[in-house]
Amino acid sequence: MAVMRPEELKDALEHLLIQKVPIFLWGAPGIGKSSIVRQIAKERGIGFLDLRLTLLDPTDLRGIPFFDQESKKAIWASPAFLPDGSEPEGILFLDELNTAAPMVQASAYQLILDRQIGEYKLPEGWAIVAAGNRESDRGVVFRMPAPLANRFVHLEMEIDAKQWCRWAVKEGFEPSVVGFISARPDALFSFDAKSSHRSFATPRSWEYVDKILKSKPKSEQLMPLVAGSIGEDLAAEFLSWRAAAGELPDLDAILRGEESMVPKDTNALHVLSSMILQRVEPDIPKEALENLLRYLLKLPGEFSVMVVGELQRRGVLLERAAGWREWIKEFGYLLA
Repeated sequence: MAVMRPEELKDALEHLLIQKVPIFLWGAPGIGKSSIVRQIAKERGIGFLDLRLTLLDPTDLRGIPFFDQESKKAIWASPAFLPDGSEPEGILFLDELNTAAPMVQASAYQLILDRQIGEYKLPEGWAIVAAGNRESDRGVVFRMPAPLANRFVHLEMEIDAKQWCRWAVKEGFEPSVVGFISARPDALFSFDAKSSHRSFATPRSWEYVDKILKSKPKSEQLMPLVAGSIGEDLAAEFLSWRAAAGELPDLDAILRGEESMVPKDTNALHVLSSMILQRVEPDIPKEALENLLRYLLKLPGEFSVMVVGELQRRGVLLERAAGWREWIKEFGYLLA
């Protein structure tokens, strides 16, 4: 089975979806399988319907039969929640397919195989993507019948902390969250199938931590709330790390050329790097870009290179700044 990181998986999905090839995404819980498919639909401006098959009965998909007086035949009443063609293109996402009861899987089989079930036909412009957890992920799963499995292209998703940090910066995550994962990539995912703990770290649960921090809870509530998302041990480590970051320079002052303070603490440098990457866009004014580059010359080499490399990847033209040659002279050797 092909194992891919999120960015590579997204690219592969976009190609397969154009051809309407049924796809099954495998991966551990909470790593963002549905988020990637939803993001593709959003970027393409097409419909997206997320069906949690574990919540359905077999008749929910097939519909309920009734007697038609005119034709004198039993006709299946199609479910109202399936795509009705009002959106010509879209993605039907069948989540938790292998967790659904065998009879529900059997109902989904015809929809996937023939793009229709009972009296219902899936609109021509819609593609089907299914997803589920692996048998090793502690969840209750049912082995997929071989004929059904053979109808999919199977792709397995693995997490990548660097790619997640790029996404989190783009989404405006609280800088300390991005900074912590940047410093501790292993903390992004701490799922252990043998553990009985209810809370554990996944990309999804770190999204909860971001929302908790932005809600500005009382100090005495912070630890239990974060622990409820990622577990007590990691919550204690994250909050201690966050407190150790201490005072940070004023980013607006940096862009105005009025800030000279550089944090000495490594934790603070990770948070500062995240703050810079969140703020700076390709259309940054030239004067602000030159002020930023002068400030980056003061950072330790590994942090300066990390920020510059990521800004370049996002299309920020640092080369147009007057201090670019000076930066290359100082840190260019680290780019090799």
